[in-house]
Amino acid sequence: MGVSLKDVAQRAGVSVKTVSNVVNDFPHVTPSTRARVQRAIDDLGYRPNLSARHLRKGRTGIIALAVPELGNPYFAEVAGAVIDAAVRHEHTVLLDHTAGRRELENLVSQGFRSHVIDGLILSPIELENEDLVARPAGPPMVLLGERQYDAPYDHIAIDNIAAARTAVRHLLDLGRRRIAFLGARHESERQPAHLRLQGWRAEIEANGMTPPESLVVATDGYGRRDGAVAMAAVLDRGERPDAVFAYNDMMALGAMRTLYERGLRIPEDVAVVGFDDIEEGHYGAVSLTTIAPDKAAIAELAVECLVTRITTPPSPSDEPRRIHPPYRLVVRESTRVRRG
Repeated sequence: MGVSLKDVAQRAGVSVKTVSNVVNDFPHVTPSTRARVQRAIDDLGYRPNLSARHLRKGRTGIIALAVPELGNPYFAEVAGAVIDAAVRHEHTVLLDHTAGRRELENLVSQGFRSHVIDGLILSPIELENEDLVARPAGPPMVLLGERQYDAPYDHIAIDNIAAARTAVRHLLDLGRRRIAFLGARHESERQPAHLRLQGWRAEIEANGMTPPESLVVATDGYGRRDGAVAMAAVLDRGERPDAVFAYNDMMALGAMRTLYERGLRIPEDVAVVGFDDIEEGHYGAVSLTTIAPDKAAIAELAVECLVTRITTPPSPSDEPRRIHPPYRLVVRESTRVRRG
């Protein structure tokens, strides 16, 4: 049998109610009593029954995380960070996969499985603003990811335009002038791809140059093959960029494969920058320079916002939070010319 509250109370010489107050961090316990109870908890190895605690408060202790694609290393890494953050906040994570399809994102956001979860962290790709505005009352929701929305939900997203400008500025500082952008989209201006392209244009113009629009390639997807095909399309036009900024790391890795197959050296002939800092980018024959979002901070902020919404009664004065987590440029071999 496990250690009970009664066992802790007997060891500490206090009532069961006092032990409960310490475990639940209620304030009306003297520091000396709290310390005595905590020593008893540590000595006996007592672990609170979190499920019972949540149920007493009318909650399940379960939050859901819905991401577009678990096969994408970025989303897999973010999911792992969210699970770690949820553990620190004494919650369990139910993981869902939407395939980036609007109907599935809508199904999840509109309350699918709402009877078993206390709240939802959703990373949408195709969901539209009107879908979110029309969402019925239900468990609290926090949005994750770079697509822009004007909806009444907390939203954790890095500043795509600023991050893209950082990537392009790095390439310009290296003396590169014909910088391709791989991964443009023709859809909504709220898409992160559009925002990163906007940052690409803005930084080039800020340096007194005209953005080389012939080096922009739109793609249907964001995988390795999409990057390889997009890079081939640029080269097959007879264009010769001296640098590439790809929408994400997977596209960058695909582009690097095409450059290798065409006999172009990285970075001597073409420098390459990606976005996401997935682990795979560290270990290629040429390691990848990338924009690295702080995934741990993204996860912690998302879980913290959601738990606050779950545990704090809503107020008419509540405003949705728009939080930009930090990011950094990680310079590796794909932009660093080796000497000797």
